[in-house]
Amino acid sequence: MTVDTVEVAQADPRRRQPYNELGLKQDEYRRIRTILGRRPTAAELTMYSVMWSEHCSYKSSKMHLRQIAEKAPPSDALLVGMGENAGVVDVGDGWAVTFKIESHNHPSYVEPYQGAATGVGGIVRDILTMGARPVAVMDSLRFGPATARDTGRMLPGVVAGIGGYGNCLGLPNIGGEVDFDRSYVGNPLVNALCVGVMRRDGIKLARATGVGNRVILFGAKTGRDGIGGVSVLASATFDEGDAKRPSVQVGDPFAEKVLIECCLEIFAADLVVGIQDLGGAGLSCATTELASAGEGGMHIDLDKVPLREPSMSAEEILASESQERMCAVVRPEHVNAFFAVCAKWDVLATVIGEVTDTGRLQVDWHGARIVDVPPRTVAHEGPIYRRSIQRPAEQDAFVNHDGRTLPRPHTRDQLRATVQQLAASPGLADKSWITDQYDRYVLGNTVLAQPENAGMVRLADNTTRGVAISIDGNGRYTRLDPYAGAQLALAEAYRNVAATGARPLAVTNCLNFGSPEDPSVMWQFSEAVRGLADGCRELGIPVTGGNVSFYNQTGATPILPTPIVGVLGVIEDVNRRTPHGFWSDGSLIYLLGETREEFGGSEWMHVVHGFLGGQPPRVDLRRERVLADVMIDAARDRLIDSAHDLSQGGLAQGLVECCLRHAFGARIALPPGTDAFVVLLSESAGRAIVTVPRSMEARFTALCIARGLPHGCIGVVDSLSTALEIEDQFRIALPELLQAWSATFPRLFG
Repeated sequence: MTVDTVEVAQADPRRRQPYNELGLKQDEYRRIRTILGRRPTAAELTMYSVMWSEHCSYKSSKMHLRQIAEKAPPSDALLVGMGENAGVVDVGDGWAVTFKIESHNHPSYVEPYQGAATGVGGIVRDILTMGARPVAVMDSLRFGPATARDTGRMLPGVVAGIGGYGNCLGLPNIGGEVDFDRSYVGNPLVNALCVGVMRRDGIKLARATGVGNRVILFGAKTGRDGIGGVSVLASATFDEGDAKRPSVQVGDPFAEKVLIECCLEIFAADLVVGIQDLGGAGLSCATTELASAGEGGMHIDLDKVPLREPSMSAEEILASESQERMCAVVRPEHVNAFFAVCAKWDVLATVIGEVTDTGRLQVDWHGARIVDVPPRTVAHEGPIYRRSIQRPAEQDAFVNHDGRTLPRPHTRDQLRATVQQLAASPGLADKSWITDQYDRYVLGNTVLAQPENAGMVRLADNTTRGVAISIDGNGRYTRLDPYAGAQLALAEAYRNVAATGARPLAVTNCLNFGSPEDPSVMWQFSEAVRGLADGCRELGIPVTGGNVSFYNQTGATPILPTPIVGVLGVIEDVNRRTPHGFWSDGSLIYLLGETREEFGGSEWMHVVHGFLGGQPPRVDLRRERVLADVMIDAARDRLIDSAHDLSQGGLAQGLVECCLRHAFGARIALPPGTDAFVVLLSESAGRAIVTVPRSMEARFTALCIARGLPHGCIGVVDSLSTALEIEDQFRIALPELLQAWSATFPRLFG
């Protein structure tokens, strides 16, 4: 068969091309022809199709995401913002931290283990390309009902994939979350976060600068796995029975481990001008993005690419998403030193091209030119859609049907049973079945890990400075009010970080939604982005980067709109961190913030009644800042010895988790004249419980008064007690509570 070269494309303009099969619309194909002044070659069509996919080009979300940057608060800490592989923030003492979260949802449905494993591998490489050593990972997961057959297939594989890849890399998994809802049947969410540490002057960028500099592909060989992953798998909805296994990448964590060490030694020797990982869209992405962000010109000889399967076509080589590969731009005089480092780590490295002054990306194969394109049109000038937006017709019914007629527990025994039922529900139950499969303490710098409020790591062995990270989201809240739901996710992650004693500094996000071609979904998305942008401005912390994942639905049924928000904070001395569990006998338990009757989207409605309706909890971001300041200052001055944010499950669930953390009982006296059901199970935001040593009570309450933070002593930690006792209501023995809380996952998943 004749190779489809640029010369052939010019001579044969009428050849039918499978643009639709590759995920391109007719008008997009016409635009490509206009850009090139001819029809694209088969290789060019492949590159445009993967790079103009929803996953890579953000064509439906870009116009909305701009407001995040436009509304961003000023930040002296922000070193690298949106647009690079990951954002970078200055955390003091010459240190910088990079972190980002991305999705691997559809691959994890098709092949749970490899889908989740390569999701971890991909986000780790994003962090590595910034010049940082990856130091920790986290994950946020969503599945259908825990008892669903589909969940039984996917959850164990996803968890094994995350643990298997991360553990082999030697990276601690320091936290995350998992929740369940029928909307995720057939479309799980697997969002992976990685954080990396570097010196402030060690930042690397994805730019191909310097005419004559060599383009080096290094790492694993290129195979057929993952072809079409971004254009077909990640940018389309699933129908029942879909099977797209060829689109799932296959990971090798041991190859990635040596690649990490190889890169870090290359960085230390200052041997690269620019660097990019090969993840989604593979070599198409790496070459076009490097060229577009640099001098604009690059020549690639595709015959030089090391292949696992010699029979691969040029289109397959360009679109392959084989893992554990990197692309570097290196000065000619540094090539030998670069190769020497790669040889030391037994990493395959090959010069496949060079930077040119042509302003075009040109690719040759078998001695013929098969690609000749302006790289920016491929990488950064894809289509931008102004999708139709329409508030769902049923939205008012959701909000107005607030569940006030749902039967509430009227007796003390019923209230006691409800607290236990919630504690044993899959969304709130002990997650040790999952986290015990992860190594949380490898590398020796983990300070806090799940089930704590947030994960925390020391930056290096020779410093007490550390960072804390939390990732949170609530699809039920966002379904009821997308604007408020995004802000509630932001507020919870912000609150969780502050509860450890770290000061929130920056935000990343992964926005998981249904099809952008559905006007109702685009209304949810636009409102959530607006809420996130306004919330970050109000809290004074910038978004450093993130990910949008559309087409999360099975057939015509979208998932709950699920923005997952990650917040990173810095703490000067990790020895002054605040854990969440009760551990100090006689300490006084304080409830901070205001409790209102707020049950819309609550765990009580979801677990007990299978109901979704009403308004989510009210958001007051100014109060969140005050609460955070109090917890941070109290931790610094050692006025508190534990802190736990209140969110899903309310005060009752917070008390359960605090008591069971170290098997310390508590005696609680609810405020007089209040409704015990509301006080215990409301999910009002902007709240936390802290324990205060008796000797610090006066100073702590003075701090709350000075900041105008509502507070009240509601009980005492009692090491001799073997129960959680709510005076005048009920008493639950800790062994009984532990059995209810810890038995759920082993019972469901073996």
